[in-house]
Amino acid sequence: MSKRDHLRRLDANAYRGNAVVHWTMTMRDRRTGWLDAMFYYHFRELLTHSLFRYAIACPIFCLMPDHMHLIWIGILDSSDQKLAMKHLRTRLNQSLRKIDVELQDQPYDHVLRPEERNETAIVETCDYLARNPERAELVPLDGYAEYPYSGCLVPGYPELKPFQPDF
Repeated sequence: MSKRDHLRRLDANAYRGNAVVHWTMTMRDRRTGWLDAMFYYHFRELLTHSLFRYAIACPIFCLMPDHMHLIWIGILDSSDQKLAMKHLRTRLNQSLRKIDVELQDQPYDHVLRPEERNETAIVETCDYLARNPERAELVPLDGYAEYPYSGCLVPGYPELKPFQPDF
């Protein structure tokens, strides 16, 4: 995608309030080599700031070798996922450019429709996202919980783990 190509977005209100959005960010030219433990923890720090600033919870994220997936849920009427994503992407690119990598110009998003927002559907969406490393054969079948670059981030709950039984 060139800088002049732009993904169509829904009305800004679709990303506000208690919206549930599946975001995908791909590395420019599908670059790899940036994903390691140090970047993972830096990503979590940057994500924490964006989520807290814009009142969003992230019940699951998965960093793959050439892209990232995140599910975000707005937790206040004032939540704004488009602004939060812009905030996060700016800081991620500042870090990634130091190692000659950057994100593609725009993230892909899927705003979950009302019928996709019941608990069962959200759990299925999170499970699908969590199993990305299996489909890419980075972990064995049913080994997704052991993938080191998946997690969740819900501001105020640092002990929360996405694959624990009571999650």
